This record gives sequence, structure tokens and C-alpha cells, in this order.
Amino acid sequence: MATETLKIAYAAADDKKAHDLVALDVSGIASFASQFLICTGDSSRQVQAIADEVEARLKEEAGVRPDHIEGYRNAEWVLLDYSDLVVHVFSKNARVYYDLERLWRDAKKIEL
Repeated sequence: MATETLKIAYAAADDKKAHDLVALDVSGIASFASQFLICTGDSSRQVQAIADEVEARLKEEAGVRPDHIEGYRNAEWVLLDYSDLVVHVFSKNARVYYDLERLWRDAKKIEL
């Protein structure tokens, strides 16, 4: 189920023209999630649109809703928490600043 959910989220973000999409397997190094999807939008509106599309598609296609959403209003870093999957939608500046790929560098990349 988790991989299918990740694929749906990835496709949804890609359809809204997110870029620099990275999927990580954090199951061996994090207790709160198994997978991350990290992506970037070019504007706050696009960041929100990406988050909206991921949320809508996961609800429609996988029947899941996020346990928690953070950062939607400011749209610099929107976090959609689906327990096993955490989707991070960043603005360009926030992505560089927080550098999650460096922070979670021990995670395995997932090819989709």
C-alpha cells in the first residue's frame, strides 16, 4: 500500500509541474514515517496547487486523507502527513534552506 500511495502522490505532484521530485525510503532511520516525497514549486500558488492535487488524488485513488497538514497558508513548505508517507512541497528558497536530502542523506532513494 505504501508504495502505491507514493506513486499516486508522485504522479499528482508531477501533473502540477512540481520539479526536483525525490522519493526517499526513511523506514530504517525514522520512526514516524516509511517514505518521504520531496518536491518544489515555483510560487506559493503552485506549492498550494501541488499540495491540493496530492491530497485530492490520494483521497480519490487510495482512499486516504492526511493525518495532518502544516504550512499551507504560507506555502513556503507544505507538509502532508499520511503516517507512512510524508509529502514535503517546498518553495525554491525553503528547499535550499532546509535541505532535507542532506538531513536524511542516509535514506535510500526510491526510483519511480
